[in-house]
Amino acid sequence: MYRSESTDRRITATAKRALMAGLSWLLAAGGGALPHAALAGNSAEQVVQAALASNKPDPEALLIGVYKELGANRLRAAQEKADQLVEAYPNFRLGHLIRGDLLLMHTRPVKTLGATDGPQDKLKNLRDEAMVRLKSLRERPDPALIPRSLLQLREDQKHALVVDAKRSRLYVYENQGGRPKFVTDYYISQGKLGVNKLKEGDQKTPVGIYYITSHLSGARLPDFYGSGALPINYPNEWDKLHGRSGSGIWLHGTPSDSYSRPPLSSDGCVVLTNPDLYQLANSVEIGKTPVVISESVEFVNKSKWDSDRHTAARLVEDWRRDMESRNATRVMENYSRKFKSDRGEDVKAWLARHLPFMSGVKNLSVRLRDATYFFYPGHDDMIVSTFTEETSIGRNKSLTRKRQYWAKEGAQWKIIYELNI
Repeated sequence: MYRSESTDRRITATAKRALMAGLSWLLAAGGGALPHAALAGNSAEQVVQAALASNKPDPEALLIGVYKELGANRLRAAQEKADQLVEAYPNFRLGHLIRGDLLLMHTRPVKTLGATDGPQDKLKNLRDEAMVRLKSLRERPDPALIPRSLLQLREDQKHALVVDAKRSRLYVYENQGGRPKFVTDYYISQGKLGVNKLKEGDQKTPVGIYYITSHLSGARLPDFYGSGALPINYPNEWDKLHGRSGSGIWLHGTPSDSYSRPPLSSDGCVVLTNPDLYQLANSVEIGKTPVVISESVEFVNKSKWDSDRHTAARLVEDWRRDMESRNATRVMENYSRKFKSDRGEDVKAWLARHLPFMSGVKNLSVRLRDATYFFYPGHDDMIVSTFTEETSIGRNKSLTRKRQYWAKEGAQWKIIYELNI
C-alpha cells in the first residue's frame, strides 16, 4: 500500500474528478486516438523520427525511476518523473495509469496498480504490462552470460535477436570475435494465446530459429504496423516437416496512437514499440540476422558455452571425415533411424542415393566453412548446424549450403533431418 508522505500535498476534488474521468476514458478507448497535437496527422514513422530527433528520455528508465522514488517514499519526485513520462510519450497508456495512481496517492492510500474505475479487461492488460516490464528489468541478463541457443555465428553475421516469450523481451546480441555480446533489450508483445504456433489463425507466436527476410517501411504499410515491419521465414523447414502452417509472422511496431501493447495481444507476431522497432531495424541484415524465439531463454556461463560449441563443431567435423572416407558404415553411423531428408526419404533411401556415387570416387576432399550452430528452442537436445560444404573430386569443385538437425539419442548424437538450402 502506498501513502502520501505528507497530508499537505492534496489535489482538489474537482481535479480528482477530472483525473478519474480522464483515466476512465483512456481505459475505455482501449486503442482510440489520444488527443495530443504531436500525433495529429502524422504516421507512426514520422512520430518516431520526431521523437529520436528530440532526444526524448528512455521511457523504461523513467518508469524505473518512478518506482525507485516510491520505494524511497518520495512521492513528489515520483510524480515529477511520471509527469515527464506522459509528456514525452502521450500515447503510453501505462504511463498515464501510473501517473493517475500517483495523483490519487495525494488524497488516499492506493493498494493496487490502476486504482481508478474502468473496464476490468483494460485494467488487467495494463497491470500485466507493468508487471512484465518491471520483472524483466529486475531480471536483466548478466552481461557475462550467453544465451545457450547461440553456439556459433558466421563472421558476417553482426547481430542475433533472441526472444524470450516468458519475459516478453527481445535481446540483441552483437557478434564480437565469435562470441555473442549483450547490447540491449526491448519489451515485446506476443500472440494472444502464447507461443508454439501450430496452424494458421491459432493466435500463437512460433518457437524456433528464423531469419529476417525483408524490411518493410511504415510508409508502405497500414498504420496498424507502426513504423515498419521485419518479416521472418516462418514456417521454416522444421516447421514444415512437422506440419505447422500459417504465414505473415513479423516483428512490427504499433499504431501511431498507441505506444505499446499488452504482453499477450497479437495474432502471432512479435510487436515492439515504434521507437524500439525503428532502432532494431537499423541493426539487422536481410537474410543474415537470426531470430531465435524461445518460450524461456536459458543463459549459461562461458565455460558451458565453450563446451557446447565444441560438441557441435566436433559432430560436424566427425561427419565430414566420415564422408571423406567414403566408408558407408562410418557414414551411416552419423544418421538416426528416424532420419528424414528434404525429399522425405528415410535413412536407407537417402544413403542408397548418395553412397554408390561416393564409393566410385577417387581423390575426394570435403571441406566445411561458414558454419553456424544453434540449440533449437524447445528441444534441449537438438543442435542445428548450417555450413557450406566444398566438395572436390580431382579438379572439379562444388559448393553446397547444407543444414543438419542433430538430436541426442541416449548418449549419442545423430542426424535426424538434413537438407540443402
